[in-house]
Amino acid sequence: MCKILLTSNGFFTDRIKQQFLQSIDGQIMNAKAAIITTGSQQKQYNKFAMKAKEDLVKLGFKQVDFMDIEFDFPERLKPYNVIYINGGNPFHLLFHMKKSGTDLILKGLAKLNTVFVGVSAGAIILGPNIQVVNFFTPQINTVHLKDLAALSLTDIAVFPHYDREDLFPNNAGKSIEERLKVFEHINECSLVRLKDDESILLH
Repeated sequence: MCKILLTSNGFFTDRIKQQFLQSIDGQIMNAKAAIITTGSQQKQYNKFAMKAKEDLVKLGFKQVDFMDIEFDFPERLKPYNVIYINGGNPFHLLFHMKKSGTDLILKGLAKLNTVFVGVSAGAIILGPNIQVVNFFTPQINTVHLKDLAALSLTDIAVFPHYDREDLFPNNAGKSIEERLKVFEHINECSLVRLKDDESILLH
């Protein structure tokens, strides 16, 4: 079965890199990684996507390819055993996941020994839904996405960048934690808070 590494910022610390190496059991020589860049306007030129490729190459990967599911055929993902989903706009990312059929391809890969790395928006869409994004930043739903159900490769819902109040300003002066508690109460759910240097490895 698949392994899932949920992060705010990708391979942000040595500990997160070690978690990732643990997830692939050191099988770097035979591993091929695809970085899905669709969530970011800069696509493969997004600085976090470029850093992810640099990190994977430094870790020993011989093949690391960018993939934009807005334009690329999702079937191209099938040969890869590491799928790295970069961050950006969760609405845009999820919209194109569903429109292209990538969601179904990834669910199929999840039945194999695939390793998924979700970064920020990429971590959120691997969970049950993106309702928390709609709660905090509804204005970025430029694709007018109505169905907020995500891939559900894990039932763990995360809130990345939990320590970055600057990313989620609030006119009423409420902290991220105060707003998260309201969201959890309304939706009768619980979210895992992820600071920028934190991650979760799921088996």
